[in-house]
Amino acid sequence: MLIFILRRLAAAVGIMLASSVLMYVLAINSGDPLWDLRESNAENRELLIERRIEYMNLDMPWYQRYLTWLAGVGKCVIGQCDLGMNRNGQDVAELLGQAAGSTLRLVFLATLIALIVGIAIGVLTAVRQYSGLDYSVTFLTFLFFSLPVFWAAVLFKEYLAIGYNDWLRDPQFSPLQIALIAIVAGFLMQVFLAGSMRRRLITFGVTAAFFAVAIPVLLAIDFFRQPQLGWVGVAVLTVAAGLSIVVMSVGLQNRQVLYPVLITAGLVIVMQFALVNVFIYYMNWPILIAGLALAVAVPWAIGRFMGGRYRNVAIGASIATGLIGAGLTVVDHIFRTWPDFLSAKPRPISTIGSHTPNFDGTFWEVLLDHATQLMLPTLILTVISLASYSRYTRSSMLEVNRQDFIRTARAKGAPERVVVFRHALRNALIPIATIAAFDFAGLIGGAVVTETVFGWKGMGDLFRTGLDQVDPAPVMAFFLVTGLAAIVFNMLADIFYAVLDPRIRV
Repeated sequence: MLIFILRRLAAAVGIMLASSVLMYVLAINSGDPLWDLRESNAENRELLIERRIEYMNLDMPWYQRYLTWLAGVGKCVIGQCDLGMNRNGQDVAELLGQAAGSTLRLVFLATLIALIVGIAIGVLTAVRQYSGLDYSVTFLTFLFFSLPVFWAAVLFKEYLAIGYNDWLRDPQFSPLQIALIAIVAGFLMQVFLAGSMRRRLITFGVTAAFFAVAIPVLLAIDFFRQPQLGWVGVAVLTVAAGLSIVVMSVGLQNRQVLYPVLITAGLVIVMQFALVNVFIYYMNWPILIAGLALAVAVPWAIGRFMGGRYRNVAIGASIATGLIGAGLTVVDHIFRTWPDFLSAKPRPISTIGSHTPNFDGTFWEVLLDHATQLMLPTLILTVISLASYSRYTRSSMLEVNRQDFIRTARAKGAPERVVVFRHALRNALIPIATIAAFDFAGLIGGAVVTETVFGWKGMGDLFRTGLDQVDPAPVMAFFLVTGLAAIVFNMLADIFYAVLDPRIRV
């Protein structure tokens, strides 16, 4: 494995060098970097021209400028990166740090959500091939995949931001709207659960009745402006999530998996109650990250020592339960902060920028501000990526289901959930690993349009500004990050193949 990684890294260095030369030559020959100053009537025009020539090394031949940039990049090996200065004399490394943090936050979250939801939809449509759900999802995925980003962004701004902010001032639904929501929810649920006609009618009736009652109740308690999960809500949802994971993996009869999951859920409930003051008064990012680490480490230890011969399944189920419980705890405290956040920011869903300028508040209020600013661009990127993941997962699952080992597992009497989740899905994820690696790197570059539409000062803005100003330093910084991301994630995908399929060795 080490030799394989070293060989890949050596090849990556050659690829990056060749492509960086090409990118640098194209960037510096895309226009005149002094055009605005040549047309200026300022008294100090000559001084400004001399200063820009100094900042951008325009008095050097192109190859010397490139070698100067490459030498600065080489200093990254010793932790002293020098990516040059832009035409205004600003340190590009500092600009890159700010832009990369903004874009990677957006791209990572969009990729993670698209992967989880897309794989789940792909598995479901593969299991229910040629059903109404399959046809409906196929239509929607192709629709989402073909959406122009700039057009979808306008729709999202209009209905999910402006429209929602207007509605939130006085949340109300008319009886007709409640009836339509209940009918649509009932229809979608019966399509999702399928079954006989009798089962479909029961599913439709129960779901429609639930929404017809729940929506007026939520409006009556002013849930949309003062939402609450509470200790009981977190406890019930954590236990329900843990039991669902056990049911889908090995079944409730397997005590070696069930008990670690229930113990993990119990610890989440106890910690949520015991640390309530820490969450309210002392929360910060180090504490939140430490809590996330504990939500993984403690369930891992419980699953390892109680799982027996189902140790790996118990570890996975316990960690999933711990992470879900920790996430619900965070959501509960975000809900508690929502009323105060609305007082400070009456129109919470923003359409421009990655954060509200000069916004001052508690940790949870600042977190909410960043989350609401992040919501629309994340949804745009998620919807577009979701189509690819769901289709590839469906195709891969259908292909794996035709294999001999799947027929053998069914012939031996293995439960369908074991066949689907433990045998078919694991093998079907191999092509998804490749797609995810390409998609993550592609989204960093593809976020240029999204960031432009939503006014984000991220990698896209850095790249676009560099091109407009014929400034190679920001363009090469963008290239450096996207190129390295593509190489690293493709290498990780190759390594992940061996984890998914023991037959693969490198």
